[in-house]
Amino acid sequence: METTQTAKQTSATAPTFESVWAMMQENAEAMKEVRETQKETERSIKALTEQMGGLHNKFGEMAEHMVAPGIVERFNSLGYHFDAIADRGLKILDEKRNLKAEIDILLENGDYIIAVEVKADVRKNDIKHHVKRMEIFRQHRNKKHKDPRKIRGAIAGALFYPNIKEMALENGFYVLEQSGDTMKMDIPKGFKPKEW
Repeated sequence: METTQTAKQTSATAPTFESVWAMMQENAEAMKEVRETQKETERSIKALTEQMGGLHNKFGEMAEHMVAPGIVERFNSLGYHFDAIADRGLKILDEKRNLKAEIDILLENGDYIIAVEVKADVRKNDIKHHVKRMEIFRQHRNKKHKDPRKIRGAIAGALFYPNIKEMALENGFYVLEQSGDTMKMDIPKGFKPKEW
């Protein structure tokens, strides 16, 4: 009697072909939904990436429209007399054509090159990255062109907190700040621009 009851319990809980087949179909349907969700997520990420690229381009335009037009005059008033400006920037590539560094604006004359980084909201990391960028640029100029000109740097931004501005100056960068619809450059007493 006990054996028959145990056999009945086992057969009642044992999966049948039909129940296994139904579970497999449910699983396949669930996997199909997951794949559709994944495709939708990938489409969203692609669209967001394109939007971010558009924002990057808009920021480049901001650099061109806000900083570039008056930057030559500001530096020329310091005695630089720049005769060339690359307001579309410079991309420095390695041997495998990978991007090593990108400079937003370059000012040039026979004696100096000033590499300008443009940011909306300047942060500590922006200054650290510009220091590295300046070193990469120096190596690039020496390796490629054997250029004897002195290289200096500047950071232009819409927003500078006092400690960030101080950090930029301590690293030897000229600082250009947004002031209304133009950029101003205050040079504190004793400031000495760094040469790379």
